[in-house]
Amino acid sequence: MTDEILIAGGGIGGLTTALACARSGRRVRVLERSEEFAEIGAGLQLAPNATRILDRLGVLGRVIAAGVLPERLVFNDALTGDRLTHLDLGEPFRQRYGGPYVVLHRSDLLDILVAACREHGVQLDNDRHVTGVTSRSDGVTVSCADGTGYHGALVVAADGLRSGLRALLSDDEPVCSGYVAYRGAVPIEEAGAHGALTDVVVWLGPGLHLVQYPLRGGRMYNQVAVFRSRRFAEGHADWGLPGELDEAFSVTCDRVRAAVPALWRDRRWPMSDREPIGDWVAGRTALLGDAAHPMLQYLAQGACQAIEDAAALADAVDRHLPAGHGAAGDVDKALRAYAAERIPRTARVQRTARVWGDIWHVDGLARDLRNALFSRREAGDFSDTDWLYGPGPTASKETAHA
Repeated sequence: MTDEILIAGGGIGGLTTALACARSGRRVRVLERSEEFAEIGAGLQLAPNATRILDRLGVLGRVIAAGVLPERLVFNDALTGDRLTHLDLGEPFRQRYGGPYVVLHRSDLLDILVAACREHGVQLDNDRHVTGVTSRSDGVTVSCADGTGYHGALVVAADGLRSGLRALLSDDEPVCSGYVAYRGAVPIEEAGAHGALTDVVVWLGPGLHLVQYPLRGGRMYNQVAVFRSRRFAEGHADWGLPGELDEAFSVTCDRVRAAVPALWRDRRWPMSDREPIGDWVAGRTALLGDAAHPMLQYLAQGACQAIEDAAALADAVDRHLPAGHGAAGDVDKALRAYAAERIPRTARVQRTARVWGDIWHVDGLARDLRNALFSRREAGDFSDTDWLYGPGPTASKETAHA
């Protein structure tokens, strides 16, 4: 029997879990189906509920050095260009939540996690597509598409939105929102008109939005344009096309329209999530990250919640599974404790992200009411973010481990 922890999936959630477990002296192996560890996409926002954990794991300094510490999160009306409200991300914010708000390139975060995992002895295996898991009383066996197999104490299924291992628990399918994203991270001099390079700026419009922020110390500018596809609503198989992007954003103000030409046109990202499910544990396998709780991006919490998962799972393993022992009861207690802590939290974030997206995209009278409410908000009002960014069960453990 081996006490090795096997992780299927080498994205942000899988690698953070590997690092968190390895720092406790455990043997960890990551099985990644791609030929290399790489993130597809551009920018990433990390709120304090994630950066507190990255600090605990010893990599926050590298993350800050690779990214940008924005001063404000700003919301504007995409049609008129009017400022609606903002959240100050400066020192009072950092003191309140125990960590900074950081924006950085996804690939930079992945590189940092890969390097940290190697430093802590994590075995990183590429070209390993996990296709099956068999739990037994003495451990778990993982089968890969190329015929290789591995034996360990437990398996963490961190294999993304279209997780194959989620089928151990649910036969559900991703739910397409009918919205599509176009991204573009370009050298700052190639970006169109933009706001302050110290801000994360969100432009809200009917059935659309645009997010902008700097990356890599202000040398790059990240932009994400999202819109509701008319062709999707009409039932077309091919939808969210570049022509729809131009049509959707043609009604926006000059500063928003100026951003559209810098977006990549050769790739688009349909936006999907899944309904929350009530169990993440099957035998010695536990879901994590997008495999467990894929969410729409309106709260910028997809990666943050995966990082929270990683900390919670590592803590549960430390409590219930002493290093070197893999008894079935201990594994079951560890995985059940992890799921019990995380399922209610992530279900709330998933559902709130959907509602927040609806609020961003309203039109007519609803848009007028939203703008009025946003405009009346006091700059120092944290009531809408305390539940999300503030210390919760995992954060209290961070303090205990510091």
